[in-house]
Amino acid sequence: MKFSDNPTIRLLNSSTVVAISGGLRLHVAFLLTGIAIRLPEYIAFSLIVYATYTLDRTLECKEDVLNRGELAGADKRAGMVGCLAAFLIGTVILLHDGIWAAPFFPFIVGYIYTRGIRIGPINLRFKAGAGVKNVVIGLTWGGTIALIVSQWCSSLAAVTVIFLFFGLKVFITSCINDFKDIRGDLAAGIRTLPVSLGEGQTKRVLIGILLVSYCVMVYALLQALIRNECILLAFGFLSTLVFLMIYSPSFENSSQLVFRKMREFVISWETVVGLVLRVCVPV
Repeated sequence: MKFSDNPTIRLLNSSTVVAISGGLRLHVAFLLTGIAIRLPEYIAFSLIVYATYTLDRTLECKEDVLNRGELAGADKRAGMVGCLAAFLIGTVILLHDGIWAAPFFPFIVGYIYTRGIRIGPINLRFKAGAGVKNVVIGLTWGGTIALIVSQWCSSLAAVTVIFLFFGLKVFITSCINDFKDIRGDLAAGIRTLPVSLGEGQTKRVLIGILLVSYCVMVYALLQALIRNECILLAFGFLSTLVFLMIYSPSFENSSQLVFRKMREFVISWETVVGLVLRVCVPV
């Protein structure tokens, strides 16, 4: 067995890309609000994202048996240690800057998201209702980014725009990720949007939300609430729109690498490419 094929290594590495993407999204939020580059905060946020998603993968749920079969047999204790270490390091960095709520908010919500809340005989799960988990994910990460930004941005309007934009963006990408998990979510009784509405209707809903989110950004630009980052915004809008127009879940098993990686690109690598274009394309 290759080292990378070890299920425990896969568990520990399963959230790395999404964590890096999270740190880069915080960087974009800083660019949009004119905050100077702060690498420690980017690293801290990446670690909090890593801890939250690794916790979700470590606390195995019914749907994970089908959706994440490659993690079967992983050492859950190693996952918890990695999760706790990342959380503590990220929290210390953010607390050093006086940011108290941001590290704990997503981690606590992440635990409740995975395990649910028991109130008497009722077990409330964020994953259960149609689109509920996507709303929770969007509010969590949009809210956390806004909390960090608010430490250096005094404009409530600008912070609200950041919250709305990244909240809606993460809502969309989390729904996109659900396209590949329909079978496992159905078996677990989780009513994601693709399960509830079907592929075509879900795409139309997401395109509508995408248009709303970028209309908010255009308005914010016109009102000078945010900085002009037209390359980043235009690329993010076009790449997501094109994806929603042409993607099919059958792409996941395609013989063509470009189709197999299309969903992953929109979720995790779109920000990287957008930042590269920002540097390379003169405006």
